[in-house]
Amino acid sequence: QVQVVESGGGLVQAGGSLRLSCTASGLTFDNYAMGWFRQAPGKEREGVSCISRYGGITAYADSVKGRFTISRDNAKNTVDLAMNSLKPEDTAMYYCAAERFGDCSGSWFRRNFNVWGQGTQVTVSS
Repeated sequence: QVQVVESGGGLVQAGGSLRLSCTASGLTFDNYAMGWFRQAPGKEREGVSCISRYGGITAYADSVKGRFTISRDNAKNTVDLAMNSLKPEDTAMYYCAAERFGDCSGSWFRRNFNVWGQGTQVTVSS
């Protein structure tokens, strides 16, 4: 069974940090680019960050550049999102997703991410 499972969300004060993790199973992990997306109530889903199959290319939404860092460990089938200097506007459900043979180039967030997790909630209080 192909799946990705997120963990690490929670409640944090503005200026604080959280680290999200995503563990994949049932797929050849290094065949997939991995992305983090988020969706706040009443808003469209937003691509937050992407990392290519071997980690050589990363991409970030402008809203998180300099604050968030994506990384992956192909030996453990995991991808992490370190989030620092969190703001109330970062509050959202965060989703991990996988794109087969993706490369995180251009408008990566519009591409065919077809394996999705259930999401983990991040709430940043002011």
